[in-house]
Amino acid sequence: MLTPDQLNDELIKLSFAEDIGDGDHTTLCCIPEDAMGKSKLLIKEDGILAGIEIAKQVFAAFDKDMQVEVFINDGAEVKKGDVAMIVTGKVRSLLQTERLMLNIMQRMSGIATMTRKYQQALIDAGTKTCVLDTRKTTPGMRMLEKEAVKIGGGMNHRIGLFDMILLKDNHVDFAGGIHNAISRAKAYCAEKNKDLKIEIEVRNFKELEEALAENPDRIMFDNFTPEDTEKAVKIVNHQCETESSGGITFDTMIPYAKAGVDFISFGALTHSVNGLDMSFKAV
Repeated sequence: MLTPDQLNDELIKLSFAEDIGDGDHTTLCCIPEDAMGKSKLLIKEDGILAGIEIAKQVFAAFDKDMQVEVFINDGAEVKKGDVAMIVTGKVRSLLQTERLMLNIMQRMSGIATMTRKYQQALIDAGTKTCVLDTRKTTPGMRMLEKEAVKIGGGMNHRIGLFDMILLKDNHVDFAGGIHNAISRAKAYCAEKNKDLKIEIEVRNFKELEEALAENPDRIMFDNFTPEDTEKAVKIVNHQCETESSGGITFDTMIPYAKAGVDFISFGALTHSVNGLDMSFKAV
């Protein structure tokens, strides 16, 4: 299995192949090979910056002689008009790396900005509930998008299907019920010598009672109302972690958090986010 850094390296290689193909003929036809220059990353919208570190990897992968001077780091609040970094190098390199770097940084910064907004609202409401992402990510960009969630102050639910067991409704139904699903998960972990957290999704209070009897690490309340969530949290009574999921939005999340759940997961953090506006301009 590839490490996160290796996955990012592969993404960068694939992205350059996709964008440049057999050559950036626009740049090659009008920019001399030895021309040198500088470009600045200009922020055009208030938000949270994310992607500076991967941007440096993009530049280094394309041209190891490019020099990056960073003024604002990942996780910092940025305002319209800020200059986050200045990059010095061959003009051809500046032009050919511009779009990939911007695509990554705009999306990561948009995710970080939305995550910060959600998490701060939960804090301001006096709750201790943490914002979680989901697997609803852009193919190939999952590691970057989940890193952006962390930069924004949220937490990663799981990276993929390999680092946690999440028994959802289909797993439960195909397995023949809550007991079968969780007991088989525990037996599997023991047989394979896997130290994986086990989470179970429940759809009603009957399933909740069945799940509690099996001692999972976390129980997810799927499409519960805030009132039912509060009742469910009291039933769990700190026996395991709790999570709310299913159609919860920024406008509806506070009552769920005030019901006492440990986590609320939001697919919107990665599948419905707008990129933060920024540009890469010649100095």
